[in-house]
Amino acid sequence: MSKTIDDSIKRWTAKRTTALVIEIIQGKTTVSEACRSFDLTPSEIEGWVEDAKRGMENSLRANPLDIREQYEKQLRDLQEAYGKAMLELRARKKLQALLDAQDGN
Repeated sequence: MSKTIDDSIKRWTAKRTTALVIEIIQGKTTVSEACRSFDLTPSEIEGWVEDAKRGMENSLRANPLDIREQYEKQLRDLQEAYGKAMLELRARKKLQALLDAQDGN
């Protein structure tokens, strides 16, 4: 891991987080190495990498979305996924109730 990240600092500023994500993308370090070095969780670091990828993709668009539009789109996508999961859960409960009723007869 390069010395661009001061491992004595415990606060993760945007600049420090960016430096770590760039090192991961460039292959200078791995998520597992960073987890050990900085006492972070893999999901935390992977979330930063995903956020960076989304930011890069958006900045390279012909008409970039502003931050509010990005979050609103992400919220809509999550709400849609949640709705689908709830419908599936209800269908499974109804199916189980029908199966239980059949077993009882």
